[in-house]
Amino acid sequence: MLVVMADDGIVFDGTTPERAPLGGAEGAFVSLAEALAARGHRVLVRNRCAAPLTHHGVAWAPLDEAREFGERAGLYIANRGDRLIGRVPAARGVFWIHNPGRYLKKPRYVWALLRHRPVIVTLGAHHAATVPWWLPSGGRAVIPYGLAAPFRAPRPERSPPPPRAIFTSNPLRGLGWLLELWVRRIRPAVPAAELHIYGGPAVYGAVGDARAHEMNAVLARADALGEHGVRRHAPLPREQLVSALEGARVMLYRGDEGETFCLAVAEAQALGVPAVVQPLGAVAERIIDGVTGTIARDDEAFAAAAIALLGDDTLWRRQHAAALARQKGASWDEAARLFEELAA
Repeated sequence: MLVVMADDGIVFDGTTPERAPLGGAEGAFVSLAEALAARGHRVLVRNRCAAPLTHHGVAWAPLDEAREFGERAGLYIANRGDRLIGRVPAARGVFWIHNPGRYLKKPRYVWALLRHRPVIVTLGAHHAATVPWWLPSGGRAVIPYGLAAPFRAPRPERSPPPPRAIFTSNPLRGLGWLLELWVRRIRPAVPAAELHIYGGPAVYGAVGDARAHEMNAVLARADALGEHGVRRHAPLPREQLVSALEGARVMLYRGDEGETFCLAVAEAQALGVPAVVQPLGAVAERIIDGVTGTIARDDEAFAAAAIALLGDDTLWRRQHAAALARQKGASWDEAARLFEELAA
């Protein structure tokens, strides 16, 4: 069938993930479009791309905000923006959201949902619970993100890496807290340990530009902690991030109330990297507590779990093997199939 997808956020297209870091929601949008095309559908994207192009079977074109798209599609996926809802009236409408759903109470969203009645798609149980129950819609569906092929490929078990922790999320989502805990509690217990940080405003386009000052303040704090084993790196495209994750011993990420899926932890787990998190937002859904990592109840439990994984080879091997065996997650082909079913 013909599938139309639309986004009115930052500038990106299907080539972006191959040449630059990209935020989770944008990367998911690209991955779903390409997975639908690979399943034999004709996929048209309307977004803020710089120019028309066709890449991996997906036709991208700049968004025209002055009119309906007009294509007689079987499925239309509006991504995040209320102004996109209902722009292909003949199609089965889907409204795909990535942030906690409480913002949908704003009148402009309520009006668009009432008028067009799309299916609201969320990413998991925690995320679904943030969408007000009374909102009008054409139904609700939970479809988790898929993981890209490089993260799901079979891999042999590895030998324990050196005591290297990794952080690959938004610096504003708990990095300042982690740096304080690292200096005060974790590094003194494991003097050879290093904390490697991959992140920065460039990942988030115009949104990152707007908050660059805040992010850079946290990253400057990280830069000042070299004597405590803190190492900062530029953010990497996801496929290049694989080798960095495979060289890490543990993913340390507190979590955040804004997390609705957390690809950073999901990708680390799929590669066999144990993780330590707290039960904030949806991040705990990515961990099998005590098996592939730890969901720590407080800061002291977080530090203790991090110290254990950095120094105990037996524990690390057990959680590493469990993560490789049990945390590959769904593929984007599986996610695309579930979106297909919404058009039935």
